[in-house]
Amino acid sequence: MTASRLSVNVNAIAMLRNRRDLPWPSVSGLAAIALEAGAKGITVHPRPDERHIRKTDVFELAELIEDRFPHKELCLEGYPSPDFLDLVEKARPDQVLFVPDAPDQQTSDHGWRFDPASKALLKEAITAARDAAVTVSLFLDPDPALAAEAAAIGAERIEIYTGPYGGCYDNETAAQRELDKIVATAEAARAAGLGVNAGHDLTVENIPALIKRAPFIREMSIGHGFTADALIHGFAESVRRFRKAMGEI
Repeated sequence: MTASRLSVNVNAIAMLRNRRDLPWPSVSGLAAIALEAGAKGITVHPRPDERHIRKTDVFELAELIEDRFPHKELCLEGYPSPDFLDLVEKARPDQVLFVPDAPDQQTSDHGWRFDPASKALLKEAITAARDAAVTVSLFLDPDPALAAEAAAIGAERIEIYTGPYGGCYDNETAAQRELDKIVATAEAARAAGLGVNAGHDLTVENIPALIKRAPFIREMSIGHGFTADALIHGFAESVRRFRKAMGEI
């Protein structure tokens, strides 16, 4: 069995829990099931209004991984605001993914543009994260030209936004076009010395074509598709299904 590249995003579990003033479904409990089943890590995106993941969840997950799964990883996603950087410094995740989201944005739906203002913001945030010994990844649209810019400002990895590819589930021709963009971006990032992650609307159906063409992708962060699959198959079995789609088992 090869090492996993699956990081399970548990935002949707937190959103379901928050519908009631009750502690279930347990974010950390289901994260533990995913990790025990073979996922490499857990991803969360704590937003300022805590509409799903809360700061308390972040610390519980960090403690879970430190105590029970020391060889697994926690990734925090977020806009590099002072509050988020403070959370990164306190929680000390293994990886941070900086995204250009507005506070009220429903989900991450575009990558960094690298205009002068965002470059200045990211350089400062990257320095702060790396000072805390946290690996830094930047969320990018599938555009090969962006990879060198990410490397130039100090990123160690990128996560390619695969939403447009996932949105072509009923159009094979359009899916192929989007896949070509993702692969070209992944290859450009690897050439620039960056680690390559991918995430957004990935499923057991569309992962095999991606991993066949870009087998060097080191991590896939999957939340909505994973949770939808787990509602049918259960958390542990969905880990197996996604890892199988990735060619790992």
